[in-house]
Amino acid sequence: MKLLFVGTNPENTGAATHFVTLAKAMAEAGHQVEGIVSRKGLIGEGLAAAGVPTFYSSFRNVYDLRGYSAVMHRIAKFSPDWLVGNFGKEYWPLIASGRLTNTPVALFRHRNPRMSKLSEFGVPRLANRFIAVSEFARNAYLRWGVPADRVWISYNPVDVNEFQPDLQRRSQVRREFGIDDDAIVMGFVGRMHGGKGVAQLMQAASEAMRINPRLHALWVGNGPEESALHRMADESGLSTRHHFTGWTADTARYHRAFSFLAFPSVELETFGRVSIEAQACGVPVLGSHIGGVPETMIDGVTGFLVEPGNITAWRDRILALCDESLCAGMGAAARIHVVEHFSNAAVARDFELLLRHGEEALHHYEHAPT
Repeated sequence: MKLLFVGTNPENTGAATHFVTLAKAMAEAGHQVEGIVSRKGLIGEGLAAAGVPTFYSSFRNVYDLRGYSAVMHRIAKFSPDWLVGNFGKEYWPLIASGRLTNTPVALFRHRNPRMSKLSEFGVPRLANRFIAVSEFARNAYLRWGVPADRVWISYNPVDVNEFQPDLQRRSQVRREFGIDDDAIVMGFVGRMHGGKGVAQLMQAASEAMRINPRLHALWVGNGPEESALHRMADESGLSTRHHFTGWTADTARYHRAFSFLAFPSVELETFGRVSIEAQACGVPVLGSHIGGVPETMIDGVTGFLVEPGNITAWRDRILALCDESLCAGMGAAARIHVVEHFSNAAVARDFELLLRHGEEALHHYEHAPT
């Protein structure tokens, strides 16, 4: 198939990472892929680095003629089988461009907040594929009143060659922070704000550290709660075992240094990309039993689901994964799980099925065992 991905948002978000990784996955699967992207931000840089032909433009709003011109020009030159979009401000322009040129349109929705009444009614019905990134998200859209036969699911892919176990790099990262190779390292990756449950995790981790002297925490990211976390670490008297990296685009190198990942969100997560990235590196996950997070893992096999915000429960599960034998077994199972269900190859296969045979894809997950 020939696929024209249109994503002109100059952002560095999970949706942008999904856009780049899916385009790359489809190219790796042998499809012809092009992108219309912003010159700035993760999307343009990511597609260019992946060798996907890119063309630069933007949609400042639904009426931006420059964006329409770029899309219509590439449709005329490339003759794509599908237009693929990821971002709300491009929904209507892509629907219009698709209708004008008789090109099918597939649109992803990554968020749960409701759209305008017009978009909520029209976009799922006028797009050829309106795609949620989890069963949790799909159910939310059905509650809006979107017909069940108008919402498909396509999970986030992860590049399992980029995210994979690497003992040498594991040791290297640990040495950078003065962490012994035989230490137990709980990792956190993400935006440090209240909805991510970081304050509760800090408290639970510090309580666990008082019980297990080998336990360390490696905090990857930044955000409005970062200074509060530093203060909590200092007040706990355990600041030498809490390590902070600040913001980084290269999260794969840190995942490899973890013994296990903590994903403690207390607000709804549509999916949870960080969970599959960690598991791809052979790292089990402690994930909040909330939103789409349970769809990323197998409770009791690739990690544990934990009640959001329950500090005692998080402390106890952190201590459980300080058992190196249990942690290693779950990590091995996690890697297999991601390769089978979330790797580029697996998601590209399922996305192709969704585009070519939408009804079969709907039947597959509507009748899957729960």
